[in-house]
Amino acid sequence: MADEPTGNLDPENSWNLVKLLKDINQKNNTTIIMTTHNYEIVDALGKRKIEIVNGEIKKDPSKIIHKVIHSSKKNEHN
Repeated sequence: MADEPTGNLDPENSWNLVKLLKDINQKNNTTIIMTTHNYEIVDALGKRKIEIVNGEIKKDPSKIIHKVIHSSKKNEHN
């Protein structure tokens, strides 16, 4: 998990970090969860992208978050 990992980096080091994260993702088949306001980074890294605006899910093409929330609510009632 990474919260704005490039937020305080200069452009060169931002892209170095993006390359490192992408390498870790591919070599280890590891999921990376990251928050960012930089759409260039999202496009460079993301296969699955979920957009949240003001706490609301705006885009979730795979509907994965909706499935998790629905499953969680279902388990609360059992």
